[in-house]
Amino acid sequence: MGSMKTFKIAVLPGDGIGPEVMDAALKVLDKVGELESVNFEYETALVGGCAIDESGAPLSEATLDMCRRSDAVLLGAVGGPKWESLPQAQKPEQALLKLRSGLGLFSNLRPAVVFQALAGASSLKEEIVSGVDVMVVRELTGGIYFGRPKGASETKGWNTMVYEKHEVERIARVAFDLARKRSGRVTSVDKANVLDVSQFWRDIVIEIHKEYPDVQLDHMYVDNAAMQLVRSPKQFDVIVTGNLFGDILSDIAAMVTGSLGMLPSASLGENYALYEPVHGSAPDIAGQNKANPLAMISSVAMMLNYTLDMPQAGAAIQAAVAAVLDAGYRSQELYQDGDKLVSTTQMRDLVIDALVKKTVKESSA
Repeated sequence: MGSMKTFKIAVLPGDGIGPEVMDAALKVLDKVGELESVNFEYETALVGGCAIDESGAPLSEATLDMCRRSDAVLLGAVGGPKWESLPQAQKPEQALLKLRSGLGLFSNLRPAVVFQALAGASSLKEEIVSGVDVMVVRELTGGIYFGRPKGASETKGWNTMVYEKHEVERIARVAFDLARKRSGRVTSVDKANVLDVSQFWRDIVIEIHKEYPDVQLDHMYVDNAAMQLVRSPKQFDVIVTGNLFGDILSDIAAMVTGSLGMLPSASLGENYALYEPVHGSAPDIAGQNKANPLAMISSVAMMLNYTLDMPQAGAAIQAAVAAVLDAGYRSQELYQDGDKLVSTTQMRDLVIDALVKKTVKESSA
């Protein structure tokens, strides 16, 4: 047998339901490896609250080094009430900030896809959300969250929204590259009618667009974008925006789908990539085999798409997830009368079965 391609995956299960959904997602990835004759090697480490309990810090240097040695990083979830009273600098969530800065993850990709079977779960009318497939690309390491000067006195508080030219250039390229693989449309969101930094952002995005004549670009003010996402979300393909606006718009887009527990995300840099579900650690159901693993499984699909260059395998996972939902299977948080209630491990096995069926059917076609 020839040498199999091997990928090294850093696995950070984290807290709460993190280990359960991670375990399910890795079983799905193992099945992909089997079907595609690819080898996935896992290195696991503690992150977040469990790391604090073990060593006093939410993310150790050794763990960061492990991530740097890997082809991609998978993260479950961090945090919980047990650690909420710790000082800000020691909270489990600090691990995320340290991973972002330590791995240079400057772009956050948040897809908001409405699965046909779940269109009724949205708080918006079904005809408005059915078929929505938006990708919000958020700049993650610049903007007002990191700008200096910042501070507060007794009489005023101040922050600075700053973007450097190279920061806007690289996030614009991420968005245009993504649009090429999707429907070929980018909407850049800013507040150029009021903010100088937004006009600067817009000018640079227009400049970079010249490298992508095949992609359609339009611009939208952030207040209008928020309104349009709720009024007519199907008009969007890729949305690219700064840190603050992206923080808000990605949550609006997520809620349009009506099922936050279903959504994956990717944080990408020049050399590293981290994939994680959007949902939190849900300590109230941890260890009970009730958690919905589909967001973590979809995060694995994103990893296959964007980092490991196995888009057909990523698409196969997403098709398997859709097939399981179409068949009426639901985990606890999405369960309604008439659905088939399944546990974390049952959902995992259903996805694996659907994946095998689909792959076998395609290879014999």
